[in-house]
Amino acid sequence: MQHFLLNRPGVNAQQWVQPISEQWAGSACGSCREQSQRESVIGGLDLPVGHRGASDPVGMEESTPLVPSSPLEASEAGPRGVFGAPGSGVRVLPPDGSPGCERQPLLDRNRAHSVHHRNDLSDDPEFRAIVGRAEQAIEQGVLPERIYQGSSGSYFVKDPQGKIIGVFKPKSEEPYGQLNPKWTKWLQKLCCPCCFGRDCLVLNQGYLSEAGASLVDHKLELNIVPKTKVVYLGSDSFNYNAIDRVKSRGKRLALEKVPKVGQRFHRIGLPPKVGSFQLFVEGYKDADHWLRRFEAEPLPQNVNRQLHIHFERLVVLDYIIRNTDRGNDNWLIKYDYPMDTGGIRDTDWVVVKDPIVQLAAIDNGLAFPLKHPDSWRAYPFYWAWLSQAKVPFSQEIRDQVLPKLNDPNFIKDLEEDLYELFKKDPGFDRGQFHNQVSVMRGQILNLSQALKESKTPLQLVQMPSVVVETSRAPQRSSDQAYTQSFQSRRPFFTWW
Repeated sequence: MQHFLLNRPGVNAQQWVQPISEQWAGSACGSCREQSQRESVIGGLDLPVGHRGASDPVGMEESTPLVPSSPLEASEAGPRGVFGAPGSGVRVLPPDGSPGCERQPLLDRNRAHSVHHRNDLSDDPEFRAIVGRAEQAIEQGVLPERIYQGSSGSYFVKDPQGKIIGVFKPKSEEPYGQLNPKWTKWLQKLCCPCCFGRDCLVLNQGYLSEAGASLVDHKLELNIVPKTKVVYLGSDSFNYNAIDRVKSRGKRLALEKVPKVGQRFHRIGLPPKVGSFQLFVEGYKDADHWLRRFEAEPLPQNVNRQLHIHFERLVVLDYIIRNTDRGNDNWLIKYDYPMDTGGIRDTDWVVVKDPIVQLAAIDNGLAFPLKHPDSWRAYPFYWAWLSQAKVPFSQEIRDQVLPKLNDPNFIKDLEEDLYELFKKDPGFDRGQFHNQVSVMRGQILNLSQALKESKTPLQLVQMPSVVVETSRAPQRSSDQAYTQSFQSRRPFFTWW
C-alpha cells in the first residue's frame, strides 16, 4: 500500500496520509464513476461558459484551474484531491495565470504526415541548398517544365531566376506508374498487356534505381553520374489525378472564404511527390552526336585516352548495376576547346589548351534487376558495339576499381547503403532486394575476373550470367557463405 505524506507547517499531517485506494474508493460505483469522469473531461475542455452542459459543476469559471495550487485547495476539491479520473483532461496554468498555453495540443497532429514529406538532406548541405532553391522557385510560380522525350514523366526543375538546376522524376509518373502522362505507355498497356513491363525489374522503383546508380558511382569514385537523391516536390505542372486537384482547389477556396477553417488544414496545395532529383549538367550532348563526329574528325591521342578512361568507367557502372536501358542516346559527352584569350591583342599569340572530354551517365532508372533477363529480350549494352569496347581494360581502371571490388568489407558496406536507400519505398520487399543484390554480386564477380585477365568490355558482356546468393554458414558461425550459380535460361532474342 502506497501513501503520500506532505509535511506542511500548520496542517495536520493525518489529513494528508491517504492510501491511493481510498482516493478512488469514492468512485467505486459505476454510475458515480461515469458521472465523475464526464464532469472531469468536460471541465478539462476549453469551452466558453455559455456552451457548457447542464452537468458542469456550478460556479466553474473558464479561468478556474483544475489543478489546485496548494494542498489546502486540494482538500476542498473533493475526495480525489489532485488526481482526476482515468483519461480526464487536466489544465495546468502558467505562473501568471493566463490560460493561453492550454490551447496548445500535447501532440502535433501533423507530425506524422510531415515526417514522410520532409527532404532530409542534412548530410549534403550543398544539395539541400539546390533543392531549397527549387522549392522557392515553385512557390514563386516558376514551375518545373515537362521533358517531352522519353517514356515517363520527367521535369526540368528551375531556380527562381528560371535557370535549369535539376531533373525530377516522380515515382507515380514512371514508365509503369499509374500517372504516367505519356500516352504511348498507356496504349502499350491497353493493347499489349502481355508485352508490358520488364519482368526482371521491380516496377515503380525507377527513382530508387536513379539514386542507387549515383550511390554506386560515389562509392567507386567514378564521377560520371550527376549527383542524384530522393526528394519530395509538389507542383501544379506535375500530373495529378482529378481528385487531388479538386481537393486542392477546395482547400484554397476554404482558406480564402473561411480563414479559421482553412488554417486547420495540414496542406493547402497539391500533395508532394516522391522521386529522384538529379543535378542538371550543362554543355553536354548525346554520345551518338559526338561519336559520329569523332569518327570523321579523329581526336588527338591524349584526348582520345581521356575519352577511353571515361568510357571504361561507364562500362564498370552499367555492368555492376546491370542497366537494362543503356543506348548511345542516354549517356552524354561534353567536348570543350579551352582557349586562353586574356589580354589578347592583334599581335599576340593565342594560347590554345588541350581539349577536355567529360562524360555523364544519365537515365539509370531501369537498373538493379532481381534476375538476369531471361524472357523475350536480352536488354543489351549498346556501347558493346563501339570500337572502344574492343580495347582491353586499361591499367588505370584496374588500379582504381579492383582493390575495392576484392574487398569484402567494401561490398558489404555497399549492400548496406543500398538497403538503407531502397527500404524508403513503401512497397519495399526484403526478398526482392536480396535477389537484386545477388545479381549485383554476380556482376561484380564477372567484372573482377575480366579486369584481372585484361579482357575487353565486349568479352565482359559475353561472360555467362552469374548469381551469387548468401546462406548462413553451418556450425554456429555468424559468417555468411556464398553460393554461386549460373543462369542456364537465355532470352528468346539474344544479341551474340
